[in-house]
Amino acid sequence: MQTWGGGLRRRPVQGWGSKPRAGVRPPGELGAGLSPSADFPARGPPCRPAPRPRSPAGPRSARTLRSTPQREEKRGPHGRMQTLLVRLVALLGLMSRLLETSALTGAPWGRASRVFLSPSQVKDRRLGLKVKDSNFTLGGFPSLILAGTIHYFRVPKEYWRDRLLKLKACGFNTVTTHVPWNLHEPRRGQFQFTGNLDLAVFISMALEVDLWVILCPGPYIGSDLDLGGLPSWLLRDPKMKLRTTYKGFTKAVNHYFDELIPRIVSLQVQEDGPIIAVQLENEYGSYHMDKKYMPYVKKALVTRGVKTLLMTADTGQDLTGGHVKNVLATLHLRSINKATYETLSSFQGPSPVLMTVYTASAPDGWGALRHSLDPHLVMRDAREMLAFRFSLNFYMFHGGTNFGFMGGSAPLHNYLSTVTSYDYGALLTEDGDYTPEYVTFQELFRSVTVPSHNLSPNEVHRPPQPESRPRVVYKPVAATYYMSLWDALPYLDEPTLSAKPVSMEKLSVNQGSGQSSGYILYETAISSGGLLTSRGHVQDRGQVFLDNLYIGVLDHASTELTLPRRSDYEGSQMLRILVENQGRLAYGPDINKERKGLTGDIYLNKSPLRKFKIYSLEMKPKFIQRDLPNIWKPALFQPRGPAFFLGLLRVGDHPRDTFIKMQDWTKGVIFINGQNLGRYWNIGPQETLYLPGPWLQPGANEIVVFEEWKSALVIQFTDSPQLGY
Repeated sequence: MQTWGGGLRRRPVQGWGSKPRAGVRPPGELGAGLSPSADFPARGPPCRPAPRPRSPAGPRSARTLRSTPQREEKRGPHGRMQTLLVRLVALLGLMSRLLETSALTGAPWGRASRVFLSPSQVKDRRLGLKVKDSNFTLGGFPSLILAGTIHYFRVPKEYWRDRLLKLKACGFNTVTTHVPWNLHEPRRGQFQFTGNLDLAVFISMALEVDLWVILCPGPYIGSDLDLGGLPSWLLRDPKMKLRTTYKGFTKAVNHYFDELIPRIVSLQVQEDGPIIAVQLENEYGSYHMDKKYMPYVKKALVTRGVKTLLMTADTGQDLTGGHVKNVLATLHLRSINKATYETLSSFQGPSPVLMTVYTASAPDGWGALRHSLDPHLVMRDAREMLAFRFSLNFYMFHGGTNFGFMGGSAPLHNYLSTVTSYDYGALLTEDGDYTPEYVTFQELFRSVTVPSHNLSPNEVHRPPQPESRPRVVYKPVAATYYMSLWDALPYLDEPTLSAKPVSMEKLSVNQGSGQSSGYILYETAISSGGLLTSRGHVQDRGQVFLDNLYIGVLDHASTELTLPRRSDYEGSQMLRILVENQGRLAYGPDINKERKGLTGDIYLNKSPLRKFKIYSLEMKPKFIQRDLPNIWKPALFQPRGPAFFLGLLRVGDHPRDTFIKMQDWTKGVIFINGQNLGRYWNIGPQETLYLPGPWLQPGANEIVVFEEWKSALVIQFTDSPQLGY
């Protein structure tokens, strides 16, 4: 009989995961006649039923992250039938393997083995979460882990308890959350653990709601965040090797863990806290640049007092590369076949199966079709896993919002930047409302979970389901004042003077930590026109101007522009390139190269340009609230951007949630009382931005819009999210 513990670690579905999510492959010889690389969508993408107030668009096409809308359309009925056959064959393989495991361990297959334990039902927590043969045990009793992911940093703090209560009421007993290093240490050596980043309060609140916690402290977490949650100031080192034992990286990790880990050690289950497991890093098997790295992360956590069960989380094909000795290996519902379980048993022996990433969908990208899920496929997956006695983590139970510039990108279609909404096809909508799938899962969990042998069914706490929060449609707001970016430049911080272009990360701003996000403006004088060439050095999207005249865009796809040719400019003209950082890659081997702005020379008629003025436009709350100069002009017409627009929203004594609809605006960012709500862009698919009620105040609320191109001068509101087709 094998009993062991240690620590637990789970990796988020990086929305766009370390690799595009795939599904279950046919298990070896059972897959005769089927391609061994055939995939099915991890959980099945969500085709939202009509009653759900998400989008008037109807169902989105189900697909894996690697597929494109065109590819999905070509699959047709035959492709979908093959997917179902692959799933059936794979599940037969899983059943075969599980029957073998059951026979070896003598594990019971009855309903009584699927026990459901919450913190209030476990009196002795000294042992913590343990692995005993093919079961997890808590307090010495077999227990099933039913977890759902909620990211505290993507949800207003005022709504944390509401979301946790809804997780509990659905039938889950565990919340999984990830810790974004880049948000907690935005500048080297300056840490933030208050307000919406108060991790200890979130974990304590989970215990109050009677939930266990699976914590994913990283240092890399993926989660579709900018640089996968790593701080951009790491890239100031030109030799940086992220996610390795490179000295510059481990020194920064050690400093970060010295701040982070002491804040959570007293919240472990052995200390009567809710943390039952800690995940090491995140899907490292798909990266695997340094075989010493994962043992280093393990030691870094253990030596600082982490003593709960440690876990790794990888797909089937990456299982070996991400595994660490004496650490529980868990799986993602992707690329799993019969060989996966043979590999798992070879180094782990009989053990419970925890599907740490059971993903509903994938994040949406600007300019792409919206992802969706088939709720019937999702439910079938869940029933199958529970029938096999799998524990599972639902990613995302509640997705929330990529407020500000926190969203990352995927290396698809010359970079695919994630939209502001992190709706993710979750069981709760972006603003925390219920979905039809929520009710379905609630009924499923109630039908399959039973109390431990010494508990009566009446002792299984079924908390009341919180009511939906009301939304409101505020009256349209007129953007009555505007200020062009060019007019604001003399009032901003002194620009950096440089012979050559300098990237965001290498600017001498933020006490030497560089610029992390937002925009950056480059100016240089030219005396003639001709062919302007970027050679791929514009990261990610640069609008080009001659003085105030718009010329065009340089980006990942467009690398050349023609400037008006004159034999001799009258004196000279100012060439301006306004570059937007649209989010660094969230995963993959190229994250070490993810510097933004102008990352190299720009050429005019094959000659590199020199003598730049560089303005940092990070657009932090301080900049929006206090640093904008008082030179607003009446917006009597529709001025072209880039420009700031100002309007006032007046609300009553009880502000409510709403959605902003930027109809007829083009592209930019919205701030409410200094809070950055995120990006909007008329290429879709997202058409509305979530505005939480707690971020409003009774009376006047200041709305500032930074519009890059064409404004509409009217800001509209709606009570339903419109996330596209």
